[in-house]
Amino acid sequence: MIFAAGLGTRLKPLTDTMPKALVPVGGRPLLDLIINRLREQGYDRFVVNIHHFAQMIKDHVAQQDYAPLVQFSDESDQLLETGGGLKKAAPLFNDDEPILIHNVDILDNVDFGWFSRQHLPEEDAVLLVSKRKTKRYLLFDNAMRLMGWKNIETGEIRSPYEYVRRTGLSQHGEPFNEYAFSGIHSFSPRLFALMEQFPERFPIIDFYLSVCHRSKIVGLVKDDLRLMDVGKIETLDQAEQFINQ
Repeated sequence: MIFAAGLGTRLKPLTDTMPKALVPVGGRPLLDLIINRLREQGYDRFVVNIHHFAQMIKDHVAQQDYAPLVQFSDESDQLLETGGGLKKAAPLFNDDEPILIHNVDILDNVDFGWFSRQHLPEEDAVLLVSKRKTKRYLLFDNAMRLMGWKNIETGEIRSPYEYVRRTGLSQHGEPFNEYAFSGIHSFSPRLFALMEQFPERFPIIDFYLSVCHRSKIVGLVKDDLRLMDVGKIETLDQAEQFINQ
């Protein structure tokens, strides 16, 4: 699933006349770059959520050779955020295969064949993480199970475990492993059942943090992870260099 519904506010004025998904990098729309790269790595079914200039994305995809591989989850009525967007798209996934989740405005150096092999049958979700500097970290135990979330600026800790919220430490008083989330994750469709209690609109991290005590949500570290967030006008030139490398 490719999240492409965002307003692309940071890419104004380009996104005053086009959706973020069609902003060109090196002469090619972001959506084409992501889909074609995933196709090269064996993916052949895509769900794309749309909202901002939704029809423009549909018209563009209709003209591409990958058009038969794409289904749309239309959020024209209301933006649903990452968790709500995935929940709405649930009927479009018709088997038990894990779903790769990718944002349309993220470029990366991930081998997705390798990534999919890391999602073991007993795992409900695998979150790709790395040791980069950020303000908000996911907290994992030594088995890399998700235990919580921490904002290092405010000290806020979120977790379904009371002792984690109280101390920020494990039951044995040890610090957790802190990693930055890449926004790339692998999601087992069996988790859709747990989403039924959630509202229409919610972030996916809120969902993971609320169910990680009763589901197996794990982190996967990629030490050489390179990410490029194509979120601002000034990053477009850097993004072109990134894809050329």
